Amino acid sequence: MNTDESAGHAAEAAVGLLQECLDVLHDVRLPLELPGAVEVRQALSSAVVQLDDYILPRYRSLEAPLLAVVGGSTGAGKSTLVNALVGHPVTRSGAIRPTTRQPILLHHPHDRGWFEGDRILPGLTRITGSVVPGGALPGADDGAISDPGGQERIGGQSLVLVGQGSVPQGIALLDAPDIDSVSDANRQLAGQLLAAADLWLFVTTANRYADAVPWRVLAEAASREITLAIILDRVPSGVGDEVAADLRSMLDRQGLADAVLFTVPESDLDAVDMLSPDAVEPIRAWLTAIAADSSGRAAIARKTLTGAVAQLGQQMSEIASAEREQRDVGRELSRRVAEAYDAASQRIGVATTQGTLLRGEVLARWQDFVGTGEFFRSLETGIGKLRDRIGAFFTGRPQPVENVEQAIETGLHAVVVDEAAKAAEQAEAFWRSDPAGRTLVAHADLGTTSPHFDTRVAAEIRDWQGEVLGLIRAEGAGKRFTARMVSFGVNGVAVALMVVVFASTAGLTGLEVGIAGGTAVVGQKLLESIFGEDAVRRLAKEARAGLNKRVATLLAGEAERFLATLEDVPSSDDIDEVESVAGRLSQLARRSREATA
Repeated sequence: MNTDESAGHAAEAAVGLLQECLDVLHDVRLPLELPGAVEVRQALSSAVVQLDDYILPRYRSLEAPLLAVVGGSTGAGKSTLVNALVGHPVTRSGAIRPTTRQPILLHHPHDRGWFEGDRILPGLTRITGSVVPGGALPGADDGAISDPGGQERIGGQSLVLVGQGSVPQGIALLDAPDIDSVSDANRQLAGQLLAAADLWLFVTTANRYADAVPWRVLAEAASREITLAIILDRVPSGVGDEVAADLRSMLDRQGLADAVLFTVPESDLDAVDMLSPDAVEPIRAWLTAIAADSSGRAAIARKTLTGAVAQLGQQMSEIASAEREQRDVGRELSRRVAEAYDAASQRIGVATTQGTLLRGEVLARWQDFVGTGEFFRSLETGIGKLRDRIGAFFTGRPQPVENVEQAIETGLHAVVVDEAAKAAEQAEAFWRSDPAGRTLVAHADLGTTSPHFDTRVAAEIRDWQGEVLGLIRAEGAGKRFTARMVSFGVNGVAVALMVVVFASTAGLTGLEVGIAGGTAVVGQKLLESIFGEDAVRRLAKEARAGLNKRVATLLAGEAERFLATLEDVPSSDDIDEVESVAGRLSQLARRSREATA
């Protein structure tokens, strides 16, 4: 494989990796309001924009003209400088701020094809403009940039393309909004345009070069290793060397020792607010030299591109760290919800297996049904006499079974709804004590059961009672019904099975032991007399499992109201994917540096 083929395959692989990175970033979600999350989201958004605006386009077309973005603070003189470099007014300068209302890209006419499509800055609508000789400056209603296509101009969302023969072929100038503009949209657009540049012309003034805002932006240039020219504008006579030396010292301390420094002396403007051509001749000559050197242009593009990819890899690592923190906090919030509803499930289990439910109305209706109400109420001396009186179960006429079924439904319904409400209250209380959880529940009423939950509980209990009835019917199918089965009916036998499911002496004391224990024995003796001991154990186990499953489903649905708010929290797989891309981007940047060393 020759060198060109090898380079072509390497470029293709790099584009594939960068496209994968873009796809991964589109899927990143950081929903929890954790410390630093806002900054990471901003970095995430910036990374996506820069991939679209600059990194991918530049990798796909390394031979394209360089884009030199002219940036700086309000009133630094960017527009005046651009006009001087071009040789006549093409962009507005003046006292009204912000003056750069639309970014203007000046290119050699032969380079038009590189910029009129969406190769770079695809989010900005293109407007093809031309300079009107003698016209007013842009920003006024009759601006100097004409729009022969009649396209609508949307502030901050369009890019005016102007072909100028005075701009060297191979390089384009883009006049950007102020980095400290009073307009939020302009500041955001300025940052976007600077991130899409191959090189910067950063304009500051002799009395403002030490301001904090410009240096925050210049730190970005240092991190990206971008080719940088600092233009110190409006330098008073006699202090140029002193101011330039101080600025050069500051650049060195900030890791920008390679930056080129130009000074533009303070001078009067002519009748059309133009600087003297001599004032900007060193800058024009520097740009012309870059444009004329194809290998030098390629070196600048690769250097800036390598720095951008290295920075992207670092951003990806930071995003992965933020995802890991989100995952850990999300797991803790989820765990607390699970704890609350698991505890509710356990409490319901106690109430439905240890005799708690067989108190009050359920017990009274069961006693009336089996005709042993007086018998059970006489058990104050203990349960020893139960064996002597068990025959009473098989005598007398039972009361309607519907009363017992209704009592069971009502009692079980109350237990499930009450415990679900406690779980919701506990889960919400913890979430509100956590900053991330508090944001998630800020506009949601999760501290109680969901609407119509009581209706769903009632339906599940009735379905379970029907399920138990089905078990009894299936067990008795093909068998000769005994007198007891006929006497109590299928529903009555099913109720007896429910009583056995609910009864246990664990946790009860005193008289309650006798009542619950006696209740269980009576129901179990009835069932054993019909189906046999082994069958009764199996039926009780199946009925209890069915009830537990329905309760678990109900509680899981309630817990899901909390967990649904965590759906976008990153998983371990998400983090691994981002970290993998970050590592490969770092390798790509390292190989690029080695190749150009």
